[in-house]
Amino acid sequence: MFTPLSAVEYCLQLWIPVTPSADSQSSAITIISEDQLARVLQVMDQSWHDSTKAVYGAGLLVFHVFCDNNNIPDTACCPATADLIIAFIASCAGAYAGSTVSNYVTGLKAWHTLHGQPWMVHPDALKCYIEGAVKLTPLLAKCPQHAPFTPKIISLFRLHLQLNEPLDAAIFACMTTCFWCIAQLGEFTVQSTKTFHPLKHITHADFSEVSDCNNFLVKKFGLPWTKMTAMSGKGESVQCTKQDGPADPFFALENHLAINPGQLSDHLFAWKHVDGSLHPLSKRQFTSCISALTKLYNLPNIKGHSLQIGGTLKYLLRGVPFNVVQSQGHWAGQAFTLYLYKHAMILAPYLQASPALEPFV
Repeated sequence: MFTPLSAVEYCLQLWIPVTPSADSQSSAITIISEDQLARVLQVMDQSWHDSTKAVYGAGLLVFHVFCDNNNIPDTACCPATADLIIAFIASCAGAYAGSTVSNYVTGLKAWHTLHGQPWMVHPDALKCYIEGAVKLTPLLAKCPQHAPFTPKIISLFRLHLQLNEPLDAAIFACMTTCFWCIAQLGEFTVQSTKTFHPLKHITHADFSEVSDCNNFLVKKFGLPWTKMTAMSGKGESVQCTKQDGPADPFFALENHLAINPGQLSDHLFAWKHVDGSLHPLSKRQFTSCISALTKLYNLPNIKGHSLQIGGTLKYLLRGVPFNVVQSQGHWAGQAFTLYLYKHAMILAPYLQASPALEPFV
């Protein structure tokens, strides 16, 4: 098996199985060149986001370590038999979180698909083994539930941040925008300053202001990519309006844009470095700041995802209908309902003897 040294997000494409793909062995298809085959792999590879490929690549690495430790020949690794996949799941169960095991196996399936290899595990059997791995999740691997952001916490953070400083101004603007747009942090930040791409990440060109018939001003953000629209490539639009108090996103955005002016093609939350260049705001920079402030004020387990949780809670407790909040948070299908069941504070007002809010379906 050809397994060149590479970052985990490139393993799916670059780690080539010894066994030729089923398609390449078919006499019914036209023989294509190596360059054409490489291009096919590149196109298929684009169907997964970089962060997803990194998780899948990590699973592929763990699988190959398992195979090496058990003297499994390269020819048997792909296509892997059902027994081999099940044995791999069993070896991971109890050592990793069930969700991690599930992601690793999904990555293995993606690797098989990418290289034209058959996947031999029946879905019902796979579901059974993954459920078993979930139940065997070690206590240390269970992450505590994230506490929600609130306008009060955002206001508290504002007191500590130096809003006349480029990085702090960008972080505060991103924080208020994610909260009031019920957006995921990764939709407004980049994985690293080197991975910014104007077709994948929000830019100044994707930001606009519109007014309704009542002259209410709305700030609109065109997200080039979200997890819910990855396959369509069409992106989503989210919006927010002016809010009372220190957590107002309008003030935060206007302050950021005044301190960090950029071109239409620049990342919307890019901040001016000491050398004068603009650096896209990375997720790591944002979460590092949040972690420091959380420790400073001795707050509960607040992470980047807490912004989306908090924004959802805030709107629902205002009496905004569930379907409106679902649309604002761009959830699809039953994902929103399943999400709500995990957060008692969101459901609590609906569970009282005299419910404070309208029921949802």
